[in-house]
Amino acid sequence: MSPKQIKGAGNLRAKGARLWHDRSVVLPRPFWRNATAINDELAPAWLPWSAVDPDRIAFVWNDEEDSQVAATITSMVPAAGAGWEEKHRFTTEVTVLLAARYGRWTCGWHWAVGEGGGGGVVTSWCCDSHSIGERAATADKVIASLLEWRDWLEELAERFAQLAPPSGADAEERSWHLERAATRLVTVVVDRTGAECGWYGLCHTVLTWFLSSTGMGPEAARDAVETAIGGRFESWTQPSPMLVENVSEGLAVGLTGERAYRDR
Repeated sequence: MSPKQIKGAGNLRAKGARLWHDRSVVLPRPFWRNATAINDELAPAWLPWSAVDPDRIAFVWNDEEDSQVAATITSMVPAAGAGWEEKHRFTTEVTVLLAARYGRWTCGWHWAVGEGGGGGVVTSWCCDSHSIGERAATADKVIASLLEWRDWLEELAERFAQLAPPSGADAEERSWHLERAATRLVTVVVDRTGAECGWYGLCHTVLTWFLSSTGMGPEAARDAVETAIGGRFESWTQPSPMLVENVSEGLAVGLTGERAYRDR
């Protein structure tokens, strides 16, 4: 990836406010706790891989950027004693702000591990009630979470490239690569989320993104993953190796019509 330098900061908050007011307020499908309640364009679970792929979307972070963004977010933090609605509004406004500046990929910045974060992968943020407090500390948490989310996307891009079926592979070979990829990606998600509440949502998204990265359309990829998982992953339950194998094999066979070679 050859990132280009970020352009001048300008009025970050004003940009976010314009984006906020330009959108009608509708709930995402389904309403993810980590998603802003503007529309599903800012719900990470519903973004296509093309909107989050770090190889397509440049991002450079430096001390100047850190200082400017931290100052803006600090000014947005609600006062001590703020209620749930004010804290939720802050999180939503930060999401809009970041999306306006860097792109929609940023909306996963608070897709945090566990029930409070909606079963995501971010550990620098917990939930609105526990993560929003003193102004400067809250801004630091937002930035740490954003960078952690970006690191996750870059890790996924590397894994996708390593696991993708080679061009020209026949059906059986492609099936083998798809099954292997699904097994490894599910395992990574389980490890990073601890299989806590809602972890399967992130798993579904990661598998969908992987298939999309191989050239499959987003809707077709999502349908294939839904069919393969079939509601068999559950909160607070680490899937057995047999279940992971069954899901991975089902995904591969469903897409290729062939079972993978077992002697590779």
